[in-house]
Amino acid sequence: MGRSISLPLLATLSISLTACASKTITPEEYSGFLHDYSQLTEKKLPSGKKVLTWASPTLHAHHYTRVYIEPSLFYPEVLPTERAPQSTLSAVTHYYDTALKHELGKVMTVVETPGPDTLTIRSSIISVAARTQSLRFYEWLPVTLLAAGVSTATGIRDQDSEITTEVAVLDAVDQDVVAQIVRKETGRPLENDKQVMTLDDFKPVLDGWAFDMRQAYSSGGN
Repeated sequence: MGRSISLPLLATLSISLTACASKTITPEEYSGFLHDYSQLTEKKLPSGKKVLTWASPTLHAHHYTRVYIEPSLFYPEVLPTERAPQSTLSAVTHYYDTALKHELGKVMTVVETPGPDTLTIRSSIISVAARTQSLRFYEWLPVTLLAAGVSTATGIRDQDSEITTEVAVLDAVDQDVVAQIVRKETGRPLENDKQVMTLDDFKPVLDGWAFDMRQAYSSGGN
C-alpha cells in the first residue's frame, strides 16, 4: 500500500520541482543573439522582478535624445505550432515593437532611421512556451499532492504561458553595444495543455518590458 502511493508521489514531486526551476533563465537557455553574456548580472527592478542585465560604465543615456527601434524577431527562428500559431508569433513581435515605441516615445524622439545622438534597440524573442504550474502550498498535503499529479499527467492542470527576451542596446553611429538585457516572464495562466496561446496572454508582459526600458532610460541607464 505504502509503495503504491509513494511512487506517484515521487513522480509528482519531480514534476513540481521541474516547474519551479523553470522560472529563471539559465546560461543553457541563452540563444546566441547577444555577442557577450559573460558580464550579465542579476538586478532587481523597482517592481520586484529580476532580470539579467549589463550596461557600459561609460553609458550616459541622457546623451541620447533619439531612439531607433529595429523590428523585433524570433531568434533562433521559431516554427509555428498548434499551440503557438503564426498569427500569435507575428502579433507578439509587432506588439513588442509598438509597446517599445509607445513607452520610449514618452522620453525620446522615435526615429525611422539611425543617426547621431540615437540609441538602437535590437530585441529578440527567444522562446514562447507553456509550462505546468508549480504546486500551491495546500497541494503539498499527501492526498492533494497525488490528485495534482493525476491532473498533471492527464493534461488538465493549469499551465503558465512563458516568454523570454534578449535585448541589445547600441550606439546607432558606431554600433557599440552599450547595454544588454535578458529576462523571462510569465504571462496569463492557461487552462490546460491544449489551449492555444494568443497575444492577449503576453500583452501585460510586453507592456511591462517596454515600461521598464523607459524607466531605465529615465534613470540614466542604470
